[in-house]
Amino acid sequence: MHGYRPGEIEPTTELLLAHKHPDDREHVAERIARSVDRGEPFSSRHRFIDTSGAEHNVMVVADRILDDDGRPVGTTGFYIDLSATLAEAEREALEVRLPELIESRAVIEQAKGVLMRLYGINAEQAFKVLIWRSQETNIKLRVLAEQLIAELATVPAPEPATRATFDHVLLTLHERIPKD
Repeated sequence: MHGYRPGEIEPTTELLLAHKHPDDREHVAERIARSVDRGEPFSSRHRFIDTSGAEHNVMVVADRILDDDGRPVGTTGFYIDLSATLAEAEREALEVRLPELIESRAVIEQAKGVLMRLYGINAEQAFKVLIWRSQETNIKLRVLAEQLIAELATVPAPEPATRATFDHVLLTLHERIPKD
């Protein structure tokens, strides 16, 4: 699993620790030491880097190795590579949640745009207004944004002159885009 062929190296605690992900190394070393010092079985879920540089998420279950006098001198056990399982679970979660997140974000952005235009505020301020209303009413921000967009039709239409000015801006946008 670490990328060595059977018999190629002598597995030692130091070698195995050298392969641990830097963020997990100390935790695993402490678990191994406790297993040896206290005679406890060893289990851990952590990451290691194999000889090709690939990261693996693993679960390890081990017990002590005792010498002829019954003193713990190391551990023995097995690894279960969870990398593919975790990657699949992450993919599935994204497939389910991503469309929902995009849809939620879209309606929030629409509501922000409405607030920006009507109140003459920037995007950050508009978002803060939505957050404020969400917290004050204890209603999810997305739900409030959806309701605002749904009720936008009840706001009076702009004056004809405002709409004519907007029509002109829309139809001539391309003329004002800066050249590269």
